[in-house]
Amino acid sequence: MIKTYTHKNIGTCSKRVDITYDTDNHKIIDVKFLYGCPGNTKGIEKLCQNRTLEEVRDALKGVVCGNKNTSCPNELSKGIDDILENL
Repeated sequence: MIKTYTHKNIGTCSKRVDITYDTDNHKIIDVKFLYGCPGNTKGIEKLCQNRTLEEVRDALKGVVCGNKNTSCPNELSKGIDDILENL
């Protein structure tokens, strides 16, 4: 089944990230950030397509931006954690 989960980002320029995924094979179909650095968020969105939730989460968890203790990629990994906890 195809589902979309919205994660509200905290501490980043982007306000939220929408993650569309397949519950059967855990593949990410689409990722869309609201706001944030356009080039970076578009790059992240493209790199996530057709990868598993677990693969993307593991690659992005812990990434920081400047002197912040989080980043858009890290917030995406938190959203994926939320999804995986409820599958």
